[in-house]
Amino acid sequence: MDFLKTLGIETTNNGVSTGTKWIKSAGETIDSFSPVDGKKIGTVIAADKASYEVVITKAEEAFTTWRLMPAPKRGEIVRQVGEALRTHKEPLGKLVSYEMGKSLQEGYGEVQEMIDICDFAVGLSRQLHGFTMHSERPGHRMYEQYHPLGIVGIISAFNFPVAVWSWNTMLAWVCGDVCVWKPSEKAPLCGVACQNIIADVFKKNNIPEGVCGLIIGGREVGEWMSADTRIPLVSATGSTRMGKAVGAAVGARLGRALLELGGNNAIIISKDADLDIAVLGSLFGAVGTAGQRCTSTRRLIIQEEIYESVKNKLVAAYKQLRIGDPLDQNNHVGPLIDKDAVKMYLDTIEKCKAEGGNFVVEGGQLSGEAYQSGCYVKPCIAEAQPGYKIVQHETFAPILYLLKYKTINEAIAIQNEVPQGLSSSIMTLNLREAEQFLSHAGSDCGIANVNIGTSGAEIGGAFGGEKETGGGRESGSDAWKVYMRRQTNTINYGTSLPLAQGIKFDV
Repeated sequence: MDFLKTLGIETTNNGVSTGTKWIKSAGETIDSFSPVDGKKIGTVIAADKASYEVVITKAEEAFTTWRLMPAPKRGEIVRQVGEALRTHKEPLGKLVSYEMGKSLQEGYGEVQEMIDICDFAVGLSRQLHGFTMHSERPGHRMYEQYHPLGIVGIISAFNFPVAVWSWNTMLAWVCGDVCVWKPSEKAPLCGVACQNIIADVFKKNNIPEGVCGLIIGGREVGEWMSADTRIPLVSATGSTRMGKAVGAAVGARLGRALLELGGNNAIIISKDADLDIAVLGSLFGAVGTAGQRCTSTRRLIIQEEIYESVKNKLVAAYKQLRIGDPLDQNNHVGPLIDKDAVKMYLDTIEKCKAEGGNFVVEGGQLSGEAYQSGCYVKPCIAEAQPGYKIVQHETFAPILYLLKYKTINEAIAIQNEVPQGLSSSIMTLNLREAEQFLSHAGSDCGIANVNIGTSGAEIGGAFGGEKETGGGRESGSDAWKVYMRRQTNTINYGTSLPLAQGIKFDV
């Protein structure tokens, strides 16, 4: 495939890099198979402890130089990375689609998200502002400023194999940090491709070796990073189970953890909703990326007076879905990431049925020549009750639960009763309902939308959630502050030393 050659992907690839140099490793080999057709794409040699140490040591050394480069100069490097991503948007988007399984349009969209965050970070590089405040003491000035932390460790998930890395890295870079990235072992070649792209930019600009390291590997690599006191911030995206382990390890050494974990996202559909918009938003939210987004719509909470109408519209819409090769832009839904994900999907369907769920659109695994990888499943819809245990659980697959409500207060209570708190939405043209949903007594999620779905966040806003979603914030707004340490400064330019709070200490 031409796009693999363009991105420098070979039959066997090194999985450890200091940013500009590939490091030899005696680690295990990781084979990457495409869920699209089951074919082997390539092999990656994972990190061992010795190669890991090389990357961390180089990162420490690079930080001493990188942090002294003026932020706008660091922003210029990020600008060039954005230009390189524009040049490689088509091949990288195809690799994302082929290795992960999302639709080609979503693959291109993910690379566009990388380009967008580069643009955002370039502007940010001239706006890393602090604050000035008045001192109570005469002849004194007070202000706050932000300094880079050092090494930022990034652990990303398979469902967004490149975008989440860029959210963290581009902001961390302009803040003066250096980065070490552990991509998902389920999509390792996307990590290799990104490293090849940025290495060219770094070499042209004589950027120190170590500003952006790559350490591909399994769980043990994430454990090394979480326990490493040389990494003051670990940003981890993945399951709640994984996040709890990372948070505990980082917290035990009093480090910082930025956690983006599970979501069990709901859309409330009011009787005052525009049903065409509501159904379209629900459809994409539920089946986009085959339900493998942390912001995927898992629950529809529908007002009882319009419940049957919405259900019938959804059933009709699901009949029109085309499932198949995601590189064929005529298809809406691609495969799940692997056969383990298929098993989890099938087990969840059986658990839902055991609790009394009624499937109005049946699920199941697809077979045949077009689905030879064994990773294709049918998006399905189940009528359920809020109290079902399975409804409280996030399944990374296209399973949508329909729930009824009477009043808006009841709907919000159903929305909030799950352990996760990432994304939420209400479909309504009723201003009072919309404002209540966004109020203190409304959605308890980090993201709350009106008349759009739960997925498809823009980079301009801070992204993240509450409760078991981890509480982290990435991407836009003032999320940059998590990558820096805050410092309060007081300067005495007078000729005496008055003390705060009027304390007298005369000798």
